[in-house]
Amino acid sequence: MSIATLISVIVRVLVFVAIGVALRVFGALRREDSRALNAVIVYVALPALIFRTVVAAPLSTELIRAAAVAWAVSIVGLFFAAEIAHAMRLPRKTAAAFVIVAALGNTGYLGYPLVAALLGPRWLPEAVFYDVFGTVAVLFTLGIAVAARYGEHEGPLNVARELLTFPAVIAMLVALAYRFVPWPAAVSTTVSSWTGLAANVAVPLIMVSLGVSLDLSALKGSWRPLAAVSGMKLLVLPAAAIGIAFVVGDRQGMPLLALQAGMPSLMLSLVVGQRFKLDVGFIAAAILVTTIGCVVTIPLVQLLVR
Repeated sequence: MSIATLISVIVRVLVFVAIGVALRVFGALRREDSRALNAVIVYVALPALIFRTVVAAPLSTELIRAAAVAWAVSIVGLFFAAEIAHAMRLPRKTAAAFVIVAALGNTGYLGYPLVAALLGPRWLPEAVFYDVFGTVAVLFTLGIAVAARYGEHEGPLNVARELLTFPAVIAMLVALAYRFVPWPAAVSTTVSSWTGLAANVAVPLIMVSLGVSLDLSALKGSWRPLAAVSGMKLLVLPAAAIGIAFVVGDRQGMPLLALQAGMPSLMLSLVVGQRFKLDVGFIAAAILVTTIGCVVTIPLVQLLVR
């Protein structure tokens, strides 16, 4: 494993975050402007990225198993994170933010390049299914349910509407249907070109939005919950993935599952947090802390499973 490769990928993430911070510091953007950035992410860039990924991924038993493990790891994370948040007596909106960032990882934007660089391109399809049908699916179902329960919403019917009409969820369903239609080559080429163009801006926009939203004051007085998030996300969940892989007999896929489970907190949680008015400052701080921390934990975990 190349530590230099790992560090270079994470540095690229932090550079875009720093751009967002700089834009805010020099007055080009305000912290509340991240809502406009997130609107572009939610309604344009993210659906395009998910659509393109799902359409291109081949189907196999191994892919379905990767998604199933992602669900199992995420549910374990959600359960224990909820217990920890309750034990720490966090305020409701901080507790919801804590549960989401402790349970769900950046298995797409950081996961894809790390899997390709550290494990090889042959593992990318499994990484995609772990992310799209695992992490992302959990976020836009159970994650939104948690955010809606503790955040601001307009009642049960509105929560159900959020679950069914969130653009990313629609993009996944449309992509699945699209796969089974024999489209003319011209149509496929046009769709691929336009969705690819929109998808390419998703990652930089999310990172810049994180930088614009980042409030370093959230680090003050939050060291206990941030330490708990880091321990859960970077150490406990990879251990859970290793245990699940061992139980299902997937020794060969163990490095991939441990790598994806040990990704830092999910950047998309910032989008969900803003939509439901959770503690966005804590979410941004958790993403930053776990992204830096994974430089140490990912190599250690990979050494254990190889």
